[in-house]
Amino acid sequence: MNAPPRANAPASPSAPPMDPNRAIRGAHNKQYPREVWWFVASFIALVSICQLVSWGISKLSSGRPVRKQAGDAETAGRSNSPRRFSWRRVPLAAVNLYRVVAFRWTLEIGQSYTLNLAEVFVTAAYIIALFVWEFVNTTTTTGSKLDITYWGGRAGAIGASQLPLVTALGTKNNPIAYITGISYDKLNYIHRMTARVVFVILWIHGGAKWFIRIGLTALVALTVLILVSLRPIRAQVYEVFYFTHFLMVLIFLLGGYFHTNFERSGFYIWPCFLIWGLDRAIRLARLVFYNHLYFGFSKTAKRLDASVELLSPHFVRLHLQRPPHFRWTPGQTAFLTMPGVSGFPLEAHPFTIASVDARYQLNGVSSPTVGDAEKAGPPSGSDATPYWKELVFLINVREGFTKRLAQIAQAGGKVKVLVDGPYGFSPNLDHDDTVVLVAGGSGVSFSLSTFLGVLSHVQNGKSRCRKLVFIWSIREASHIEWVSKALTEALELAPAGLDISIRLFVTSGSTPGLVPADSWNEDDSVHSSEGTATGKSRPSSLLNFSAVQVSQGRPDLPALLRAEVDANVGRLSVTVCGSQGVARACRSALRIPVSTVVEGGPSVVLHVESFGYA
Repeated sequence: MNAPPRANAPASPSAPPMDPNRAIRGAHNKQYPREVWWFVASFIALVSICQLVSWGISKLSSGRPVRKQAGDAETAGRSNSPRRFSWRRVPLAAVNLYRVVAFRWTLEIGQSYTLNLAEVFVTAAYIIALFVWEFVNTTTTTGSKLDITYWGGRAGAIGASQLPLVTALGTKNNPIAYITGISYDKLNYIHRMTARVVFVILWIHGGAKWFIRIGLTALVALTVLILVSLRPIRAQVYEVFYFTHFLMVLIFLLGGYFHTNFERSGFYIWPCFLIWGLDRAIRLARLVFYNHLYFGFSKTAKRLDASVELLSPHFVRLHLQRPPHFRWTPGQTAFLTMPGVSGFPLEAHPFTIASVDARYQLNGVSSPTVGDAEKAGPPSGSDATPYWKELVFLINVREGFTKRLAQIAQAGGKVKVLVDGPYGFSPNLDHDDTVVLVAGGSGVSFSLSTFLGVLSHVQNGKSRCRKLVFIWSIREASHIEWVSKALTEALELAPAGLDISIRLFVTSGSTPGLVPADSWNEDDSVHSSEGTATGKSRPSSLLNFSAVQVSQGRPDLPALLRAEVDANVGRLSVTVCGSQGVARACRSALRIPVSTVVEGGPSVVLHVESFGYA
């Protein structure tokens, strides 16, 4: 039997009162990361809608493609009537004003880093959004403002919630790219920007929770990752960045998952592994699909090896037979894996495809069949045919991977190449009356394939282009030979009604009266070959065409582009592939006033493919 309680027994101590701030903090840590995601998702949806509306307006305003007759070449894209103000052109002028402000006004940092105002706006909006949600409502019930117990834990929740976005933006098969229509390489800036903002947010969390070791380990890994991803390091030791990036991301995500799982927030981290794994699975499947002949260990596999030519001490041309079912559009890139060249067997490097798919053949150029890869013999050397029948890459020689590739080319060897791609979105130039292509150095890979693609679409009635201008700046006149045969064959087969102008600028040496040397900076990574014969610098077959002009000195890009704006009407597009100096010169030249469009001038669209370790 239980003894009855004593009448005078002391009362049991009551439980300590629950801190009301704890419940508020927990609710905020769940609610605010979701609100940040609603903000990000709404912005992505807005961009997607704007892209869709822009595409629709372009389709409606362009009408059907116009094919000019032979006699119209001299007046193609031009207007002899005086330009006059028209109210009907005010909406078009407003669109051009938006293009100028958002994409041609830039914030320049040093000699090689440029942000357009659209990128500045996105960066500022993202930073402001995250830090507003980080520090809003951080006053305790007793009135203590900016209490560390509020913003310390919340920083970890917000930072972790953004990791799936950072991961998705860094993948090649990028879901956001397909939703917005912006290619993965242009979204790579957003990938780096979001990663660095999250890096700061997580260190704020780490400063408040410094005693948690596994979280601190993840932060150290992220710090190393951010440091090696800075442009100077990536440019000088890219392979070190490549391997460090992979290892540090793995350590960071694993550490981050176990750390957040203590707070039951691991659901923010594990989707990153799914996104990364799905991207790798897709890339592996494509690699096997496009290169299955290699894996068959048949005699055909030996004939698939790529030919490598050393065009100069710092430039290599690689071409290989097109894998069956591999299709691409002009200007797209492919990732090349070369087990015999790479430091790591599965290491892949992106290069722009300088040739065009067989669908873009010109009348008179033989087209390969799907089975050509199995039947064809060795590549046909320097003949122009590879630019329509094969995959051709013009590669800058730097350190590491490309330097070893140049050594193989110098020895006259071949390499096994596994192709993954294509990646990126090609600019749609079918609705442009005038197309201007500007290339600096190795940027000709992008511009040449685009040039051949435009010619094909004009010939087949798919493009309304009436004037095509090709501007290429090179260091040595001998570099013209790299693409001379492809250009010669293209000019021979070009539609008679298309006004074509090819302007080649040789920058080595100096001639009085030409543009000053500091007018713009071309690709410094392209160097001349020593002992090149002068006779090779001007191939007679190409220079026989009146459309081709070779000039000494650097091109005055502002003057050339403004002359095209003044002389043409309709829709004019300028597509640039070169260094930051080339891109800056073109952006500056195309900051045209609103009055130009309102008074009947062309509507100008600028596409920039600025190469480098951006």
